[in-house]
Amino acid sequence: MISPLAYVDPAARIGNNVTIHPFAYIDADVEIGDNCEIMPYTSILRGTRMGKNNKVYQNTIIGADPQDFRWKGEPTYCYIGDNNVIREHVIINRGIHSEGGTRIGNDSFIMAESHIGHDSHIVGRSVIGNNVVIAGDARVDECSILSSGVILHEHSHVGKWVLIKGGCRISGNVPPFVIMAHNPTSYFGINAVIMRKHGFTEEQIDDAAKAYRHVYQTGTSVFNALKRIEADVDNGPVRDAIVSFIRDVNLKIVAIPRELE
Repeated sequence: MISPLAYVDPAARIGNNVTIHPFAYIDADVEIGDNCEIMPYTSILRGTRMGKNNKVYQNTIIGADPQDFRWKGEPTYCYIGDNNVIREHVIINRGIHSEGGTRIGNDSFIMAESHIGHDSHIVGRSVIGNNVVIAGDARVDECSILSSGVILHEHSHVGKWVLIKGGCRISGNVPPFVIMAHNPTSYFGINAVIMRKHGFTEEQIDDAAKAYRHVYQTGTSVFNALKRIEADVDNGPVRDAIVSFIRDVNLKIVAIPRELE
């Protein structure tokens, strides 16, 4: 159902069984997949490619022009996957280059008044809380939760199965399976409740806790902590995910004193 009070550009491509409520605005060069629902006063702007079964609430803007002086007006894109809920007053910017673009994966819940900047990537199955601000070129891996008011700075990377508590300012890389809290940001333990709820074994949770004791609680450098993890923690998917993440970001992770990096 497309309300006659909505504006849908004739060049937009609309899938089957899509509901567009009164006063929504659908720009040219937009694709909306099957079974989506676009609530009143929502704007879906040019360069947006939306998958199936998404629900977008009132006053949200998807595909907004990027807020970056490097963008010179060329066509750029914002990709939204399937089965996402995007609540009121969310703003998601397009990328700044014709390649790449801003990407939201599948099955995420993005709460009211959040902002996701250009070229950021929410991999999927995550919760972005109220008033979260994600700057450009940031990444949030699968199954992570950013609680209300979190600020994620440019080029930061949040690993999978992470919980960042409300109001944290993250400027850097958050390794997988942890809880981060406070300002300045500090390590607050393992995200054990969520891991247990989603099928991780007690042994895997213990492996994560043991690994991060070496990283955050022994006063040694990150380089030495990795050596200790490899010697002390059994090889497995949890240990491998932790070690691989830390190596991939060149040992630069949050909540580590600079002299121990």
